[in-house]
Amino acid sequence: MESFLKLVAADLYKRTDGNLAHTAVVFPNKRAGLFFNEYLAKEAGSPIWSPAYLSISELFRSLSHWEVGDPVKLVCELYKIFRRETQSKETLDDFYFWGEMLISDFDDADKNQVDTEKLFTNLQDLRNIMDDYTFIDTEQEEAIQQFFQNFSIERRTALKERFISMWDVLGKIYKGFHEALSAQNIAYEGMLYRDVIEHLDAEQLPYENYVFVGFNVLNKVEHTLFSKLQDAGKAIFYWDYDAFYMDSHEAGEFIRRNLRDFPSPLPAELFNTLSQPKEIHYIASSTENAQARYLPEWIRKNLTEQEKETAIVLCNEALLQPVLHSLPQEVKHVNITMGFPLSQTPVYSFLTTLLELHIHGYNFNSGRYTFQSVITLLKHPYTRQLTSNAELLEKELTKNNRFYPLPGELGKDEFLTHLFTPLSGNLNLCIRLSEALQQVAGIYQSATATEDGNEDTKDAFNQLYRESLFKAYTTVNRFRTLIEEGELQVQPETLRRLLVKVLSGTNIPFHGEPAIGMQVMGVLETRNLDFRHLVLLSVNEGQLPKSGGDSSFIPYNLRKAFGMTTIEHKIAVYAYYFYRLLQRAEKVTLLYNTSSDGLNRGEWSRFMLQFLIEWPHPIIREYLEAGQSPQGTAPIIVEKTPDVMRKMQNTFDLRANCNAKFSPSALNYYLDCPLKFYYRYVAKLSAPNEVSAEIDSATFGSIFHLAAEHIYKDLTVHSKVIDKGDLETLLRNEVKLQDYVDSAFKELFFNVPQDEKPEYNGIQLINSAVIVRYLKQLLQNDLRYAPFTFVASEEEVEEPIHIQTPKGIIKSRIGGIIDRMDSKDGTLRIVDYKTGGDADTPPNVESLFIPDKKRSNYVFQTFLYAAIMCRKQPLKVAPSLLYIHRAATETYSPVIQMGEPRKPKEPVEDFSKYEEEFRERLQALLEEIFNPDIQFTQTETIEKCAYCDFKALCKR
Repeated sequence: MESFLKLVAADLYKRTDGNLAHTAVVFPNKRAGLFFNEYLAKEAGSPIWSPAYLSISELFRSLSHWEVGDPVKLVCELYKIFRRETQSKETLDDFYFWGEMLISDFDDADKNQVDTEKLFTNLQDLRNIMDDYTFIDTEQEEAIQQFFQNFSIERRTALKERFISMWDVLGKIYKGFHEALSAQNIAYEGMLYRDVIEHLDAEQLPYENYVFVGFNVLNKVEHTLFSKLQDAGKAIFYWDYDAFYMDSHEAGEFIRRNLRDFPSPLPAELFNTLSQPKEIHYIASSTENAQARYLPEWIRKNLTEQEKETAIVLCNEALLQPVLHSLPQEVKHVNITMGFPLSQTPVYSFLTTLLELHIHGYNFNSGRYTFQSVITLLKHPYTRQLTSNAELLEKELTKNNRFYPLPGELGKDEFLTHLFTPLSGNLNLCIRLSEALQQVAGIYQSATATEDGNEDTKDAFNQLYRESLFKAYTTVNRFRTLIEEGELQVQPETLRRLLVKVLSGTNIPFHGEPAIGMQVMGVLETRNLDFRHLVLLSVNEGQLPKSGGDSSFIPYNLRKAFGMTTIEHKIAVYAYYFYRLLQRAEKVTLLYNTSSDGLNRGEWSRFMLQFLIEWPHPIIREYLEAGQSPQGTAPIIVEKTPDVMRKMQNTFDLRANCNAKFSPSALNYYLDCPLKFYYRYVAKLSAPNEVSAEIDSATFGSIFHLAAEHIYKDLTVHSKVIDKGDLETLLRNEVKLQDYVDSAFKELFFNVPQDEKPEYNGIQLINSAVIVRYLKQLLQNDLRYAPFTFVASEEEVEEPIHIQTPKGIIKSRIGGIIDRMDSKDGTLRIVDYKTGGDADTPPNVESLFIPDKKRSNYVFQTFLYAAIMCRKQPLKVAPSLLYIHRAATETYSPVIQMGEPRKPKEPVEDFSKYEEEFRERLQALLEEIFNPDIQFTQTETIEKCAYCDFKALCKR
């Protein structure tokens, strides 16, 4: 394979006899110069003076006395001119993001040497045309839609009026912007290019010859530069192309014009390789990452002896990380031409988290932070490294459910105090960010000081993170300088968006020798380079060519008329990149993603389809298969070994544990799933504490229970008898009911003192209102039942029990906490409040002990309490489940009913009828639990697994 750069090097050396000391070789980008220099050295065979290597951008900048201005400063300068010319009161916050669009339009106009006076006059004329609706046809309206969004012939809109007023002054803004920038010796790129061309004297240029290599599309200033140097006899032009796409093909659109205007010394016969047979594979992949996972196999088969002749090209540069992790050991050297995104480094997440904390996470009215913003910062690796108190503080906030912590609670040490000190103003925010980054830099300085000389393992990432830290620090200081100079006056949220945008677009270059090793690159970096073996990833529509056009004020039809860049230009440019990359390669593999995900429609690139139709040779089409089969999970069985039995005895035997007790929850756990019982009560596993602004059903129920407990404590201060008058008085006092709920929220949810006002968010306010309504329904239900004697609330009851086992008797207890007990007419009601679910009607007592998805945990729990209370007092016991959300009807009764389906149901108004059978079955259940021959197994009732805390362990 004779590469393009090798051909150029040979011809240029021969043409100049190796005398290149006064020659500048200009490439579209710098990377090609490194490869070209190697070819030139081989061609010479002995030391020669190297030519100067420049990118086209460097050439223009070297010929100007201006500097390209900072993008943020440019927008700020444009804003001043905009305010002056329009007398607008629009803030910089509102102006900024479409100010960037305006500079982009000016840049394009200047690079294409547009007569801006005529261009912007035409824009004013367009306004007059639009005022006369009859002159606009459908095609014209569609053509200007990109500029005139939501434009409607039938009505004037505020948006339309705003753009029209803007068009009137575009010319003045353009001229004023130029004057303001030139006075400061700065410019945007197009302005600088245009000024260079307008004042260029080819005879005064520093080099005798300029060699332009591998360009494609030329804007007007580049074309003019080429013409002037050609006329002065100072230019040589080398174009890379192939006869395959030179006849009326979009890939050759610009090359045809360039060859006509600036002929190349290389003969056309050298550029006819694409039509020759090659090994080309089209491979469909189900996901983006699957393509990266396929790379090791492809590399093992296709890595060339000289690794630099193999390249991995990423059409979607977001695949860089998975690709790097997929490179096999067979690759000895690798050169990564694209930078590592700053957005994928710890410093980026640290800065964005800190910004979020101080801009959105702090409420100046309440003087509090939000839990989520605080906890995210405390969990960050840098915070953990800078203070040992971060993890302890996180656990404390989580344990105490501190949804809205005060700054004083967070200052556990000097670093945390500084980090969580509230601040206002953009300057203070930038100072805080700079100081935080300096402290992070101390981590790496300490690491360097303690290194023992073995830098190979740690250094790769440490250097990357140090570089990212430096980039972030300089970016923040750029913004700080603009704020101090009064240039950037925006709201904190706009500052955050700007910082995030700039940081997200920053890349950290990889250091290495570009001309050695397998190449990993983006599409743009492939310009001028040729490879024997190629693999392109994500060759999808939307990635190649890139989807969408740049936003613009200037309508499409005027852009086209004045020779400015249009979407067709961009598609033709990408077509050239695609075909040029393939033309000298011997083996090419193109992978594309078939899945639809977000903007990706799973459609292969139009260029692949086009090439499939045009190319005269067969293309191998394949599909990636995962090579994975669903793994079945083996059932989990825990044998009751002596060690397990000993743990159970230590938990449930009073002789080993004075707090030993079987609660209804523990027994329900066993009946639902023996393995769940083992995890919770034998292995002592539990779900981690989590803080959420959402109120789950368990917390909702606990708040209701506590509020109800406080109500009845107050109602029974003087007498245990509850009469209708007391209930009616409380029902009329909504403020007091809300106070009960607030008090419960403070204690169970917010974990704040009772004299502190709770900070509700929207969802929490709704939950609070629902609980107040439920309390009213409870009181109204009791009003219908009154008068009655209130016996107790949240009463702990228990009863000793002996369990027969093969090794002897286990002495334990059964019991729990009864929500409420009341009595009337010789009956004691055991009332369990329920704030969700539906009333269960078990067919018989036996059903409560048979595992099934319809088995009633609630009834089992209440019956257990009833069995205990039958032996503790003389009254009849009526177990009751009070479903608060169902209690609004006049005829509602909470007493549990039993009976077979489709048969009359019997209310359980005297539990003594069922007590004996219940106790027999309970005794059998307890003996089964302690039977060493019966293993702890997973439940057969899969529905019970849906909300189980141990679902991940079982893999169900």
